[in-house]
Amino acid sequence: MQHGLSERERDILEAVIRTYVKTAEPAGSRTVAKRFGLGVSAATVRNAMSDLEEKGFLYHPHTSAGRIPTDLAYRYYVDALMRPMRVSAAEQRLLRMELREEQDHQSPLDRLLRRALQVLGLVTGELGLAVAPGMDQVLLEKLELVRVSSERILIVLTLKNGLIRTVYVDVPVGAPAEALGAVTMILNERLAGLSLQEIRPSLPDLLRDSGEDPPTQELINIFLQSAGDLFTQPRPIDGELMLGPTSTLANQPEFAESARLRSLIELTEQRELLKSVLETRPAGGGATITIGSEHAQPQLSPFTLVTSEYRFGGLAGVLGVMGPTRMPYEKVAAIVEYTSLLMGELANAPGTTGR
Repeated sequence: MQHGLSERERDILEAVIRTYVKTAEPAGSRTVAKRFGLGVSAATVRNAMSDLEEKGFLYHPHTSAGRIPTDLAYRYYVDALMRPMRVSAAEQRLLRMELREEQDHQSPLDRLLRRALQVLGLVTGELGLAVAPGMDQVLLEKLELVRVSSERILIVLTLKNGLIRTVYVDVPVGAPAEALGAVTMILNERLAGLSLQEIRPSLPDLLRDSGEDPPTQELINIFLQSAGDLFTQPRPIDGELMLGPTSTLANQPEFAESARLRSLIELTEQRELLKSVLETRPAGGGATITIGSEHAQPQLSPFTLVTSEYRFGGLAGVLGVMGPTRMPYEKVAAIVEYTSLLMGELANAPGTTGR
């Protein structure tokens, strides 16, 4: 016995779940006995299914002789029966190829994320969703001004999480090197160690009365006019919720009825609710799975969420999929976890965050 179920009950419960996940039809005792070779009669399977129903693992639709797994059954399956699965080589190639195409275009993180959600939907058949990392709280480590020509300098902003942001600025011909050095020192003295959130609204005040001579003050003014983008939160904005195409879920049998499809569409419009759910997912540790009634929000009770954390510099984001509780859990969990690792790899590659 384990978790209150005998070995036979465990085997039959797993068979019912696998049957229902594959067919979206209630599993009957004859089908289970024949398809899974359990070495027992259909009558024995039927008795065990009745016992599992009494224990809350199955339920019996009035219009069918078969049984359907409950949320408790799926949870038991994930915790006690599910076997780790590797993403197939073909799926790995597809995910890597699709996401690297975005990387080759040196796309910012939001485009890479949106592509990841599209590919997740394609590979899993579920709805991809993500919350992007917010960077407002990241501290500025240092600023550098690098002359690239007589009329242009490159401003390089280095953040504590290892990210680098740059902008080219036109300067007057013949701006002295001493003024460039003085401005670099002033910027680092007054801005380094502050967060982007602290710098952005008060940048003019932070640099007030900083120029000791006209060339230095002129460069400070040019910096104020031209470098504001350096401190502006890039897209995706802090905590922005992203969704893949809902058409992937619309093809699921659960949403064949117009009322259920309408409720799905209404749920995807509740972006604040979905964002709050994703933002409270546990950090690290592979895929996190929450099933049906385990969600605190009743709107999510028909769904399973499978998510995983990905790393972007020193920050973390969450991506995953949402689908009906009838889900091939091993495959979906493996793909979500692999994609999060791949996202971390590609999101931190040079050029990914270019503006």
